Amino acid sequence: MGELKLMKGNEVIAEAAIRYGCDGYFGYPITPQSEVMETLMLQKPWETTGMVVVQAESEVASINMLYGGASCGKRVFTSSSSPGISLMLEGISYLAGAELPCLIVNVVRGGPGLGTIQPSQADYNQATKGGGHGDYQTIVLAPASVQEMNDHVGLGFDLAFKYRIPSLILTDGVIGQMMEKVVVEDQKPRWTDEEIKEKYGDWATTGKQKNRKGNIITSLALESEVMEKHNIHLQKKYREIEENEVLFEEFQTEDAEYLFVAYGSSARVCQKAIEIARAKGIKVGLLRPILVWPYPKKRVSELADQVKGMLSVEMSAGQMVIDVKLAVNGRIPVEHFGRFGGIIPSPAEVVEALEQKIIGGK
Repeated sequence: MGELKLMKGNEVIAEAAIRYGCDGYFGYPITPQSEVMETLMLQKPWETTGMVVVQAESEVASINMLYGGASCGKRVFTSSSSPGISLMLEGISYLAGAELPCLIVNVVRGGPGLGTIQPSQADYNQATKGGGHGDYQTIVLAPASVQEMNDHVGLGFDLAFKYRIPSLILTDGVIGQMMEKVVVEDQKPRWTDEEIKEKYGDWATTGKQKNRKGNIITSLALESEVMEKHNIHLQKKYREIEENEVLFEEFQTEDAEYLFVAYGSSARVCQKAIEIARAKGIKVGLLRPILVWPYPKKRVSELADQVKGMLSVEMSAGQMVIDVKLAVNGRIPVEHFGRFGGIIPSPAEVVEALEQKIIGGK
């Protein structure tokens, strides 16, 4: 059934987690995502559902608390923004290495360095290429609306537990701070310890059982042969995710002669840019990855056989454009247009870039 509310993107992350039956949140405040923790503190879910909410002493502490909760098969999450996520990367690699399901939210701000508190998409490579040390991946969701901020909490947890992998919601200060109507889910109960044992007792640390060997959670393997075998297992799992979990959306691609490729708030800008371009007689469409890992490279490749050129629109110096170029494999022109430092490109700027870089650059 659900309930209709008017909420900020950051607020609905907290609301969705409570209603999903999340067991715990561990985080540290940083703009522009602090409303996630603030909303949890105001809602006081420990009084209603028993959910634990902790402001840790640092981002490093919070990601390691996540490791502990996930080890027990609990549904736990954290949130931060760019510099804070960088501090968490060692822990995220440990989570991936130990195959622990959890949810991590990055409300991206402009960088590098401390940068600005304004929105950016310059953490794309960090999110989709592993980010920390070692060969690992996380599932990366890229919401483009407050409704998707809500929906991706449940989807992120579902995929995390399906594949025993961390899920990351990659959003930005635009989506995090904007207010929109959103339908939130009805309250779900938290899993009981008995349900966790039944569902995940083969790996979770649920207490020693009489009839099974004790579970050990670790990402450490001192023998090279053992570590290689584990890496082969992880890579096989990542290929399975790439095969089965690609998710994207298309706008006016049926007759498109040119294509915008954009995710998150940049995709919203491109939707308006399409209106402007088509009013000028330019047939352009949009492919919006909803998951940016795994990337919809097969569909991008198919569209390369239809259109004359593609423009990757990002609030960065150009990161996703590399994935677009890899999918296109040199068959048509692929260019990048972006603004930096927290500046959001206007639809008119996007159309002008299409005309200059793709149409005029042929």
